[in-house]
Formats: sequence, C-alpha cells, structure tokens
Amino acid sequence: MNTPQITLTARLSTSALDSRRGVVRLHPEVLDALGLRAWDAVRLTGSRVSAALAAAGSGPPGIALLDDVTLSNLGLVEGGEVVVAPVEVPAARSVTLAGSALAAQSVSPETLRLALAGKVLTTGDAVSLLPQDLVPGSDTNAARRKLAAAIGMTWTNELLTVTMTDPVGPVAPQPATVVAWRDGPQTGEGAAPKVAAAQQAPAATTRGAVTAATDTAPAVADLVGAQDVARRLTEWLELSFRRPELLTRLGASTRLGIAVYGPSGVGKTALVAAVARELGVAMVELSAPSVAALEAGAASARVHDAVARARSATPSVLLVTDVEALLPATAPPPLATVVLDALAPALDESNLALIVTTAHPESVDPRLRDRQLVDREVSIPAPDARTRATLLQVLLREVPLAADVDLGVIGEHTPGFVTADLVALRREAAVRAALSHGDTDDLVIAQADLLGALEVVRPISMSTSDTVATGGLTLDDVGDLIDTKQSLTEAVLWPLRYPDSFTRLGVDPPRGVLLYGPPGCGKTFLVRALAGSGALNVFTVKGAELLDKWVGESERAVRELFRRAGDAAPALVFLDEIDALAPRRGGSSDSGVSDRVVAALLTELDGVQPLRDVVVLGATNRPELIDPALLRPGRLERLVYVPPPDAQARTEILRAAARNTPLSSDVDLRALADELDGYSAADCAALIREAALGAMRESLDATEVTDAQLTTARKSVRPSLDPAQLAALTAFAEQQRP
Repeated sequence: MNTPQITLTARLSTSALDSRRGVVRLHPEVLDALGLRAWDAVRLTGSRVSAALAAAGSGPPGIALLDDVTLSNLGLVEGGEVVVAPVEVPAARSVTLAGSALAAQSVSPETLRLALAGKVLTTGDAVSLLPQDLVPGSDTNAARRKLAAAIGMTWTNELLTVTMTDPVGPVAPQPATVVAWRDGPQTGEGAAPKVAAAQQAPAATTRGAVTAATDTAPAVADLVGAQDVARRLTEWLELSFRRPELLTRLGASTRLGIAVYGPSGVGKTALVAAVARELGVAMVELSAPSVAALEAGAASARVHDAVARARSATPSVLLVTDVEALLPATAPPPLATVVLDALAPALDESNLALIVTTAHPESVDPRLRDRQLVDREVSIPAPDARTRATLLQVLLREVPLAADVDLGVIGEHTPGFVTADLVALRREAAVRAALSHGDTDDLVIAQADLLGALEVVRPISMSTSDTVATGGLTLDDVGDLIDTKQSLTEAVLWPLRYPDSFTRLGVDPPRGVLLYGPPGCGKTFLVRALAGSGALNVFTVKGAELLDKWVGESERAVRELFRRAGDAAPALVFLDEIDALAPRRGGSSDSGVSDRVVAALLTELDGVQPLRDVVVLGATNRPELIDPALLRPGRLERLVYVPPPDAQARTEILRAAARNTPLSSDVDLRALADELDGYSAADCAALIREAALGAMRESLDATEVTDAQLTTARKSVRPSLDPAQLAALTAFAEQQRP
C-alpha cells in the first residue's frame, strides 16, 4: 500500500507558541487527505529528511507552517517545497545528543529525557530544550523547573543536536529510553548494568584511583588567588585530624563539614585536592551530577559506597562536587533525604571531613547547612587582572613563549576568566601557534596567538548568546559624541581602570547608566564600542526578553542574569529597549509581570547584596515610559543623551559608511551632510548603501558611486527622525540638566 504524500510550500510560522517546538501546521483538509489526526507524526522531505508533529493550522491548503528549528532541519528557506507524508515512529531504545558545554555539564540525562518527551527525533536534527507543551494533556512543569534550576534563564535558547538514535530513523523518547550526552553519563534501564558493574569493582582498585587523584593535584603554592582559602582549609583539617584534643578541651566538636563556593571553573576541586595532598590525607570524590543521573537505587548505593570508602581510608576527605545537583533547594527528591542520612553519621568519625563544592550556593538544600553537617564556608573569588596574569605565568611556565608575550596585557583582556578558561586559552593559543608555524624547531607561542585565542575562548560564565560582535570597534572609532563618550568612560570604564581613585576619595562608582535618544542615532553602536575596549564582559538583554508567562520565572531570570554577570565581572549588563522591560508600575495589563520585573531589577541594583564590578546600561528612545524608581541615584543614576547627528557628525558618519565604497570625484560628503538635516546615523549609512545599489542597477560593472546616484538615493531614503518624538526627547534632556 502506497503512503500518501502531498507537496506544499514551506512558510515560517509566526506563532510564538510554535517556536522551536518541532511542529508543522497543516490545513484541516490536508490532514484529512493524509489520514492524519492532530499531533500525529509526519515525515518531512526538503533538502534533508526530518520529522515533526502535525497539527491543524489556519493557513491556506497549499501552505505548511513550520517552526524555525524544523525549517532549518529541512535545509529550507521560506517558499521552498516540502513533501509531507505520514510516518510510523517507534519508541526509542536510546538517544544520544550533543550540546553546549553549559548544557552538557549542567543538565542531567534524566532532566534531558523529560525535556524530549512528546517529541519526534531524527539523527542530525537540531532540537530545542523547550518541552513539548502544545499537545493537549501534556505536563511540562517538572521539566521546566529542572531546566531552569540547572542552567538558569538561558535554557530556553539552547539547541541540541541528535547524534544517534536506536533504532535508526524518526523515534519518540519514552520513559524507558536511555538518554545520554555524547561522551557523557546515561540514564534509563539500559544504564543500570554498567553502574552495577562499577559498584562491584574491588575496593583496592577504587582506593588506588583516589590516591591518583591527589597525586596529580597541583601544589598549594600554585593556587594563585586561592592561597588564603587554602591556608584556612589546611588549618581546619590539621586541627581536626592532628590536634582534636584542643577542640575537645575547649568544648568544641571535632566534626568538620565545609562548603567551598566559587564560580564554575575557578578551581574548587583542585583546591581541595591540593590541600589533601599537602597534608597527606586520602580524598574520596563523589560527583553529584553523575549520581543524580542514576536511578534512585543505584544512586543511593553509589553514595553509601563513597561514604564507606572514606571511612576505610582515614584520615580522609569526602569531597562532593556540584552538590546542588544531588541536594537541590527547590523540590528536593526523596534521594536528598537518603544522602543527608548517609552523610551525617560519617562525620561522627574523628578522622573524616566532609567538603562540598558548588557554584550556586542559593540552589543548595538548606538542610545541608545544619550544624551537624556543613557548618563552615569558604569562598574562592574570581581572579582579577593581576591574578589572571600570575595564573598565566604558572600555566605557561613550561611552554616556550616568544619575546613579545606580555601576560599583563592578556590578563587585562580576559575579564571574567577563571582558571579553566585560562587553560582553554592556553590550548587554543597552542593550536594557533602550531598551525601558523608548522613543524619547526623554534615553535613558540606569540602574543598574537594569545590575543587571537581570545576571539574564540569565552568565559564559562558567558554563553555564546551573550557575546557582542564588536568588529574591532572601540570608543575611538565613534565619531563626534564627545560628551556622550566622556560620560560613558567615566561611568563604565573608570571604575574598572581606576578603582583606587574611587576608594581614595571615599565614593562608590555609578551603578547604572541610561542611554536615551532617537532611534538610529548609535546607542547600540556605543555599547559595541564599549565591549570592544576588552576591559569587561557584556551581557545583552533585548526588550522584554526576560518576561515569562510563568509566575516567578521572570524574577528568576533577572536574578540569574545578575548572578552570571557577577561571576563574569567586570561586566556590563546591557538592557536594550528597557522601556519594554521596566515600564511604569501600575499601568500594565500583564497580570503584574512587568511590576515584578521592575521590583527584581531594583533589588539587584541596590539590594542587600551590593553589585561589585557590574555596571547596568539601559537604552531607550522613550525614557518617559520607564519607572521613575529606576532613575534615582544609586540605580540608573547617569542619564546620557545621544542626540541626533549635526552636520559635522553626519559628515563623519558618511565617511565611515563609505570607507569601503569608491566615490567619484564629484561627490562632496561635507556638502551632502549639510543637506541631510533630520537624518539619523542609520539613515546616512542607508543612503550610501542605496546609492551603491543604484550604481549596480545601472551597471553591474560599476566601479564607483557618483553624486547623481546619491541624489537619486535620497528620493528613496527619507529621514526617519520623528519631529514630535525628537522634540519630546530634547525637552526630557533639558529637564535633566542641572
């Protein structure tokens, strides 16, 4: 029997609800012709073959409305042809996926399986972490909570790649499906035998692995930036292990439970291993994410096995890394109680210490901080520029370096980098040096290799979506706007470059800046120029990107944004179109979501925990719509007006826009700029572009743009500045003048 199929025109669905959901919307007549019911699976054939869920749509019968990810999986653009046919989708025995380092490290396979439930997967396709919540009766709340707790607000933007399925072809994940990251842990029924085999390994083999972990640990002297923490940790362990009688004589308990905090990749595990090696004690390491990915019974056995090994190797340190995965603060699973009950008796041993590490202390079950468990805390700070330079000296001391290498400059250009980031930087620089120099005897890493590696390596605390494309811009490349550039330099760059001056004068640097001005006058361009200075990381949020229909998710997204900015400090948080994100409270009709976001922003800007080395920069062309509480001193206290360009500025903008465009000798940019009253910077750039297109229309062999073509282009490129809006902005700027 032949499978029916229909060829349709592919269009991108404009529905936000369909975005990244793996859905194709078909006219009800098409569904009937194919013998489909709503939410049946279909095979889609474009440039590639993929699969999706079919649902009824309101478009014409000849149109297939595809979400953005499905359209990309087919290798199509809008208007291409897609062949739709029914397909039988078997249950998946196993699915392997690849994703970003953040997702692979933070999202457990169990959580990943929840996010994939209800979807159709094909090898080679991209798939979103957004749960399939369009199918009637689906409950995705658990998946959303776990994803938000694992990787914060960026989970909605993550795209994964399906690298392998069993069986081959379109499959549907089920509760028994073994889901795994490529080269990562697995979960599901198929993973149990492997776990059981590992647990039955001889104790001598396991203990040998523990010894090797401390043998390969760095020396305490190499813990640049963390030596004070290492000294305190050493004192506590020495007192508990070697001088317990002193504590007993003073009426103190010899139990020792320590929490080590610090950003991801800062070296928390290396710190504990180095101290254990220095003191000559054994260390038993338990990876909480790996345990949390197992079934409850196997996870409990793994925890008890680690406790038993630590007890048998006294004096010893039981190290639990990334403890928030095993003991989450929100909705802790029953396994959390089992873990706590296993850890508490272990601390009764006089020669056993419990140390847990986490990059998210607010996400840890508060029961862990009981005085009978973890009652002491230490924190490893993110390294500053000087510390980063010293860390690079340690990491590169056995690497041949060129004479032009200046690690101080590299330290200044690596804001937010932690030890793991600097290791990645060293590796990328080595790859560049090897490719550029080839197989020679004088192979060295040069300054250009290290600076070039910075174009690829980003801090762990920043995802690729945070990266601002600077194109090599700096504030020196911004023509005119002298006062605006000076205000931004004082508010954003001075606190980072001259902190001693602020301390000496006894004042705090500005916490926030509001850039306002007409559309197209260079507000975002200025932010790109600031990012190009290389002195800070930039986190970008556009408009109402943080708003979420789920109660509490918007506030969580704001907190997560500022937490990540703090980890990547010095950092700039850029809130583009801030009037959509923080309008005046009490006037919105969105069930109070905007009001709660404004309150969350106010709390982060001047709450109990002050911002350190984080500057907030908002941009808008409607400053009168912003909640006034955001504009008082201590918040977005510096209001910087970006005016429309005058004749001189328009001349500079035209020259910059025409830098790579050959102009004929009859073109006078200064005279042209005088005639462009009311044109914004974007309008001036569009004028040059339109004139070049006009030259191409006349002849594809054209080699220059003439004055006549610029005159013709002015007929289609009209000034975009609204006189009424410009007058309102000018009046607002006058009100802000002292």
